[in-house]
Formats: sequence, C-alpha cells, structure tokens
Amino acid sequence: MRRFEGKTIIVTGGAGGIGRAICHRLSQEGGQLAVLDLDLTAAQETAQAIQAAGGKALAVQADISERSQVDAALAQVHDGLGPVDVLINNAGWDVFKPFVKTEPALWDRLIAVNLIGALHLHHAVLPEMAERGKGRIVNIASDAARVGSTGEAVYAACKGGLVSFTKTIAREHARQGITANVVCPGPTDTALFASYQEGAGNPEKLVEAFRRAIPLGRIGQPEDLPGAVAFFASDDAAYVTGQVLSVSGGLSMCG
Repeated sequence: MRRFEGKTIIVTGGAGGIGRAICHRLSQEGGQLAVLDLDLTAAQETAQAIQAAGGKALAVQADISERSQVDAALAQVHDGLGPVDVLINNAGWDVFKPFVKTEPALWDRLIAVNLIGALHLHHAVLPEMAERGKGRIVNIASDAARVGSTGEAVYAACKGGLVSFTKTIAREHARQGITANVVCPGPTDTALFASYQEGAGNPEKLVEAFRRAIPLGRIGQPEDLPGAVAFFASDDAAYVTGQVLSVSGGLSMCG
C-alpha cells in the first residue's frame, strides 16, 4: 500500500530516533520527505538512506525556534518537493531535572523548542493547506503531557500545551479539510531517553522499573511509532481529528 504517493511530507526532528523511523516508513508508502532538522549532516544521512532505497527526500536545516529559519526551510521544501500535504511536528528536546533545580533560561529554551517551534510550523503551513482545502497534521507529544513525568515539568507543560493547541487547530480548520491529531510516545529507546537515564542515580534500575511497569514488558523502540503516525497522516483517518493516541506499551491507559 502506498498511501502517500506523490505527497510532500515535512518531518521536524527527522534526522534521529523516532523522526528517522517516521521518515523511512512514510517514504516506503510513497511519500516525498522533507527531513527537517537542526543537524544538517544527520538530516542528509537520513535523506540519502531514503534515496538509496528508491525514495525521494530532501534534507533541510532549521532551528524551528526561529521563525525566519522556518520560513526559509519552507521555501526550500516548496522548491524541492512542492506544496506541503502533511506536517509532522516531531522535534523535541529536554533536560531532566527537578523543577526547583531549573532556571528561567532553561525554561525559555525548552518552551522555544517544544512548543513555539511547533507553533511556527503550523503558522507557516496552515494558510497553504487551507487554500488548497486539504492537509494532515500529526503532532508528536508525550505521555508526560497526559500523566506527568518526574524531572520533566516544563517539557510536560509544553507537550500538554501542544495537545490542547492541536485540538483547537482541529476545530478551527476542520471545514477546510485539515485534520490535526496527536501521538504520545511513552518511554522509547532514543537519545532523549538515554539522557534521561544519565540524569538518574541508577540508570539500570530506572530502566528495569520502566520495563516492569509497562504491560507489554519492554521499552519502546522508534519503529513502534510510525504506524500510528502513518494512520493519522493518511486518508484512512480522514474522519478522525482532534484525537490523542498513546503508544506506550500500555504504560498509560487514558480514556
């Protein structure tokens, strides 16, 4: 099945972990991938791997917290791949500390990357989607947004804001043929999770505690996420909008 044949798809944070897995999956289904990342070298590696497998991909560098860079990146996507059909906001960053041990400068950066960055992408892409009368948006939040997470207070606040923002966008743009949904990963074996372990006193004990708490009995892998993302991004979900889906092995079961 090639549900994304000829469609232009932006994936922010597309060079690593979950983002790379999403790019490969959507390319396999025919999508033209704009691999947007702060790390251009890593984005190029992801794009080249897609091209080597017979797909079409473009590496684009941008700091999504800067609107001017987002606008420049979007111009590159238009020139290289065409109008945007699907936007997947996956980029994220965190520092794991108890809230009272953090400082406002850190809050500003966390908010800039995890919330403001996604707002910039929406604000840049939504007008063209509305004009064309179609579009799919999938925002990657976190189960931290739904149930909280020790050491991730500001990150959880940003992701919670992204969930609420997505629901509002879904309402505002439903009549223009645009859907917006959220995928919330649980603990997943990525660089972000590795840094979480580094902040723990006993990383091995922490990971084992997660394994025991997860009903399916293992830490998630990046490849566990693309199926849910692909569903929301496809026409299979044409009548689904404003929804939140946890992909966490059953760790959180939110109604």
